Amino acid sequence: MESDYAEENVSTKQSPTREKARVQGKDGDQERPGRDQAPPRQGPKASDGSALLSFGLPKEARLAKRAEFLRVYDKGFRIEGRFMTVFILPNGRSLQRVGITATKKAIGKAHDRNRAKRLLRETFRLSRAELDGVAVKCDWVMNARRSLLHTKLEKPLAEFRDIVARAARDLAGDRSRVR
Repeated sequence: MESDYAEENVSTKQSPTREKARVQGKDGDQERPGRDQAPPRQGPKASDGSALLSFGLPKEARLAKRAEFLRVYDKGFRIEGRFMTVFILPNGRSLQRVGITATKKAIGKAHDRNRAKRLLRETFRLSRAELDGVAVKCDWVMNARRSLLHTKLEKPLAEFRDIVARAARDLAGDRSRVR
């Protein structure tokens, strides 16, 4: 029964081949170039990276270990702001170092914590001129606050620059903090 149905309803004849199945346009029947003949991409030129080196924070300018953060928390002094809390401790080195935290308790979800850390990192990077004006080189730990998520870069940047100026005055006036 099944074979009767197939014989009646399924064609076993092959359709005749069509030699020129393509519709020719005004330019004729042009074929696409093969894989090895593809034209080069017209993307941006590759950078050698030397221009980007001045914008990032070098590895030596970052606090990475938990012990370094804890030392700054324990022995440093604290300045509260609307968007961040900054802990500062003179480090006796030749450069300013930064550590950035954004806790789950204070900020919440991972994407919000990542955004907060990016904003604080950029704030520190853009404040290099002000940081160079501080006579004493310090370790800076910046803790993000929830209000940081609801603003653009300008407000935290202005606040951090005020904090740097205040820290510079405090460090210049109180020599007991310099180690």
